Amino acid sequence: MNRKQDLADIVSSPELLSALTHAPSTIHPSLSASHTALQNALDENIKLAKHLQELETRLAHQRGTTQAQLLGTHALERSWRAKQADMDAVLAPFAPASLYQQLATGVSEQEQVCQALEESFLDGDSEGAPATEREVSEWVRRYRDARKVHYLRQERRERWDEGRVGGWR
Repeated sequence: MNRKQDLADIVSSPELLSALTHAPSTIHPSLSASHTALQNALDENIKLAKHLQELETRLAHQRGTTQAQLLGTHALERSWRAKQADMDAVLAPFAPASLYQQLATGVSEQEQVCQALEESFLDGDSEGAPATEREVSEWVRRYRDARKVHYLRQERRERWDEGRVGGWR
């Protein structure tokens, strides 16, 4: 009866039953093979977990480096945009639209200068005395110079309007 009682105690205690089932001397061969496979799988999982932790550390480092490079790139891009804006502002007077506007303004201003010269000649001296030959020749010289500048500017604007100015359109 002692043996029955021992068996009853073993079956009723999960710790004793587990110890008896897994003891090296009493273990079943299929259970032993299962334990070996399970132990091998656990060892492999531990090895893979360590490898993943190493990869995670490297990845975190790479992310940090990449983030720093990205921030640096954004700073360089902002700097470039600021320099580009400064350059555009400095070069704006030499842009085709600005040059054309200056040319058109120059044509109209020179035309006004010529008209003013004509009116000053026609108005004459306020005393009513006729102009001397020297005064007339001086006025003619100034008027010719002013008209020459006017025609040159007008010709340049016409060429521009016709598309004969290279590189601007």
